[in-house]
Amino acid sequence: MIGTAQFCTFYLDGLTFGVEVQRVQEVIRYQEMTRIPLASGVVSGLINLRGQIVTAIDLRRRLDLPDRPPEEKPMNVVVRTDDGVVSLLVDEIGDVVEVAADRFESPPETLQGTARNLVQGAYKLDNRLLLVLNTEAGVQVPAE
Repeated sequence: MIGTAQFCTFYLDGLTFGVEVQRVQEVIRYQEMTRIPLASGVVSGLINLRGQIVTAIDLRRRLDLPDRPPEEKPMNVVVRTDDGVVSLLVDEIGDVVEVAADRFESPPETLQGTARNLVQGAYKLDNRLLLVLNTEAGVQVPAE
């Protein structure tokens, strides 16, 4: 289809987010992480991805959402950025969705705080809102 965009979707605290499919390297189950002393709270640690050391950023913390319950293990959405590969820790993986590019809208007014700065916009899907994450901004670790 002409004029469409494809997004890899995932869920955080009941919200549906998406990143452009071409930015996603892979989606994998929970991986054991090595903690990084004195790292920002949004950095959960480092994972070993077939010999490549990848920083894991907890998107719940990055978006100022409540922490994930300890018994729930996050999934990894491994994305390619201008600075290299980064893993985004999410609650659950969704599907790849294709949307009409002309249906893109500004971020909803109800989106507040950090999330407002990290969401580029939204698409209305049948039964939910797809919030498009600004991948480059989302992987930036804020100064504490």
